[in-house]
Amino acid sequence: MQTQNRLLDDLARVATGALGAFTDMRDEVETRMKEQFERVLGRMNLVTREEYDAVKAMAAKARAAQEALEKRVAALEAKLGGSRGKAAAASKSPARPARGSASRNAQRSRSGSKSR
Repeated sequence: MQTQNRLLDDLARVATGALGAFTDMRDEVETRMKEQFERVLGRMNLVTREEYDAVKAMAAKARAAQEALEKRVAALEAKLGGSRGKAAAASKSPARPARGSASRNAQRSRSGSKSR
C-alpha cells in the first residue's frame, strides 16, 4: 500500500510542477505577444484617443459654423431676391475699354520712337 501512496505522491508532485511550468510559460507567451502587438501598433501611424476626440470636436464646431453660414447666405439671397437677376445680368457683361484708343496709342508710341 505504501508504494501506491508513494506513486500517487510522485504523480501529484510531477503534475504540480508541470502546472507551474505551464503557468510560467503562459505568462511568458502573454508578455511576448503584448510586446509584439505594441511594436506593431507603434509602427502604425495611430492617434491617441485624446487627439481623436480633439479633432472630432473641431470638426463638429466647423460643421456647425458652416451650417450657420449657409443659413446666413440663404437669408441674404432671399433678401436680395428680385435685384439679384439685374445684378447677375450686369456682371455677365462688364464694361470694356474702347479697343481703338489703346491700339492707336501703341502705334503712336512706336512711330514716335522710329522718327527720333
